[in-house]
Amino acid sequence: MVKPKVVIIGGGWAGCAAAITAKKAGANVVIYERTDMLLGLGNVGGIMRNNGRYTAAEENILLGGNELFELCDECSRHKNIEFPGHQHANLYDVTIIEPKVRRLLQDKGIELYFQYRAIDIIKEGNKIKAIQLQDQSTVYGDVFIETTGSTGPMGNCLKYGNGCAMCILRCPSFGPRVSLSHKAGVEDILGQRANGSFGAFSGSCKLNKDSLSEEIVDALNSKGVYILAVPKEDINMDKLNMKVCQQYALKEYAENLILLDTGHAKLMAPFYPLEKLRRLKGFENARFEDPYAGGVGNSIRYLSIAPRNNGMKVKGIDNLLCAGEKGGLFVGHTEAMVTGSLAGHNSIRVLLGMPLLELPRNLACGDLIAYANEEILKEEGLKRRYTFAGADYFKRMKELNLYTIDRTSLKNKIERMNLLNIYNEKLV
Repeated sequence: MVKPKVVIIGGGWAGCAAAITAKKAGANVVIYERTDMLLGLGNVGGIMRNNGRYTAAEENILLGGNELFELCDECSRHKNIEFPGHQHANLYDVTIIEPKVRRLLQDKGIELYFQYRAIDIIKEGNKIKAIQLQDQSTVYGDVFIETTGSTGPMGNCLKYGNGCAMCILRCPSFGPRVSLSHKAGVEDILGQRANGSFGAFSGSCKLNKDSLSEEIVDALNSKGVYILAVPKEDINMDKLNMKVCQQYALKEYAENLILLDTGHAKLMAPFYPLEKLRRLKGFENARFEDPYAGGVGNSIRYLSIAPRNNGMKVKGIDNLLCAGEKGGLFVGHTEAMVTGSLAGHNSIRVLLGMPLLELPRNLACGDLIAYANEEILKEEGLKRRYTFAGADYFKRMKELNLYTIDRTSLKNKIERMNLLNIYNEKLV
């Protein structure tokens, strides 16, 4: 039998996770990424295993989707740290993670194509036959997985934010993101803020560590966290409502500057005016990294979500799956890897006409995917974000006794379900 070809559009954490599980299931896998780097927002993120993400990471590892989580652990600058509202977090080094992921995928025989922007699809009935690239070339495949995210293009950041911040996604350089599910005739779902406006600001920005005082740098390097009280006149509680990452929308994040060491100094605010920042002790010479306009704005997300089932297949298209932010109002790398791992595995089940794997709801991973899918049908549900790390969903995890850091109990549970290492099963 000729190996099926799985085409993944978008090389963020979700696309990389999907590529690995599709490859394990027996496919030839290609990733088309519009920029010159993998990981997308993962190049400026860095927070893993905080709160319920610990549970989800261990579940996904036990299911057989271990590689990316293990690589993040290996690249962590700090492990098992605490900061306001968050416990047992790891902070991976954003300056070294991308080339390591790239080599991992290449070693597995996954083909990577950079600076290839998908702009349209060729469709036959309810199936996609091929994607069309900006250079007018055509890529045929058997199954397609869209992991293009929901940030940008530039016009959305101008319309719903404070302008293009030239964030890590770099639309002005590499061209705007295109919704392929929309091109296939599937209507996108748009996330909303509390006031009903569309989209949400990314939750943090980056400072160059070398631009900060020696005291701050020493604290970041040794502890991973630095906290400084904000002058009362500069406290802005309204800023919390803008944040996509509602697990950080706590009053502590308005009343304090909270920095995390991810290689950069990760400032846990959607933006902070540079003039005000430089008035603070130790920040006199502060300079923003990605996004470069961190003083006034940030990238706008959640404007392109595909309706899908709990196996991550896009509704109305027979051979299109999705993952990451394309698949729901999900927040975080862990959430992207979890949904990507499931989409990659199910891409081969779709092709073979097998029932899709739906993760049981007594696993945090399964419950998040199903719960977010239910909530997105409600108007209030469009105003929420779904993450293992905090806000409403982490409360739900605890209420349902899904949150645990006991790996043995998780292994026993997944063994009872006969799902241990299911992502390692070769299907073709």
